[in-house]
Amino acid sequence: QVQLVESGGGLVQPGGSLRLSCAGSGRTFSSFDMGWFRQAPGKEREFVAGISRYGGYTYFLANSVKGRFTISRDNDKNTVYLQMNSLNPEDTAVYYCAADRRGLDGIRRGVNLDYWGQGTQVTVSS
Repeated sequence: QVQLVESGGGLVQPGGSLRLSCAGSGRTFSSFDMGWFRQAPGKEREFVAGISRYGGYTYFLANSVKGRFTISRDNDKNTVYLQMNSLNPEDTAVYYCAADRRGLDGIRRGVNLDYWGQGTQVTVSS
C-alpha cells in the first residue's frame, strides 16, 4: 500500500512559478512509475508529466507544458516534484500525482492507476 500526499499548490500570478511535491509512503516508492495530472473545473482530468521508476531516467511531458514544466524524483525522500514555470491562467487546476507499476505508457493513459493522491489546488490569477 502506498499513500501519496501532494503539497505546494497555491495562488500565483501569471508568469510565476510553483513547485509541487508528492510524498509517498512505503519502502517501495522507487519501484513505481510516477505521474502528474490535473483537472480544471468542468474539464476532464489530463496527463501533465510522467517519470520512470528507480532512477527516473525516462520522462515525458504533455505538449501544453513542454518548456515550462519539469518532473523529477528523489527516491531517498520518497518524493516526486513538478516544477512549474511561466504559469498562465490555463494552468489553473487541481493537480494530482499517481503511482503505478505498469510502465510510463500506462501512466500517460491515466486509467486504473494503482495509487492517487488527494490533489493540490493551483490557481494562476492576477
